[in-house]
Amino acid sequence: MSISDEILDNKGTVVNTTKISDYNYPLRFEFKIGTLSNDFIAKDASGKTLVYVRSKLFKLKEDIQVFASEKKEEVLFTIKADRIIDFNACYAFANDEGEFIGQVGRKGAKSLLKAHYEIYDEQKTPEFLIQEENPWAKFWDALLCEIPIISMFTGYMFNPRYGIKRTNNEEAIMRLSKEKSFFGRRFKLEKIGELEEGEDERLILGLMMMSLLERRRG
Repeated sequence: MSISDEILDNKGTVVNTTKISDYNYPLRFEFKIGTLSNDFIAKDASGKTLVYVRSKLFKLKEDIQVFASEKKEEVLFTIKADRIIDFNACYAFANDEGEFIGQVGRKGAKSLLKAHYEIYDEQKTPEFLIQEENPWAKFWDALLCEIPIISMFTGYMFNPRYGIKRTNNEEAIMRLSKEKSFFGRRFKLEKIGELEEGEDERLILGLMMMSLLERRRG
């Protein structure tokens, strides 16, 4: 099953029909405010909810569920870490039948200066690179977030951007940006190139996982 919109069939049963490739970009990931969990909602350009992403609490390893809606009744995908929180952890994607469909990994040493992630297909072959485009935002955010009062406003001053490209091509096909906010945490995903059949599902899941990991910055 793919991430999709919900409609009712002629029997009144909720079914999913809209594929990721039909999404109306830009997408926005909006984190919930005032909750203990690390939940966020993915919406399209019209404001329609596409999926609800929840990070399970009190887990030594990241354990993420991607639901079809905010009702949290239907799990479309799961994302699980292969180890306790670590700079070099990989996060595996599985569909609603438990089948492995790919993974995303953070490259620890490279991510110290600027965020660097790689997305792999079901054969664990590198498929996409995600790299931070403005690493100075990370430096100043880390420096000023330690200063009382000023740290409250870094979300308006330093907002990282991430370029996404295929491993065999230097041209960016997407860009993920942290938007200015005070209490909220919002990411915007823009499509700036063409995707090939079957690429979009892993790519969106990888960017969702990365947003959870990068959410406290900027």
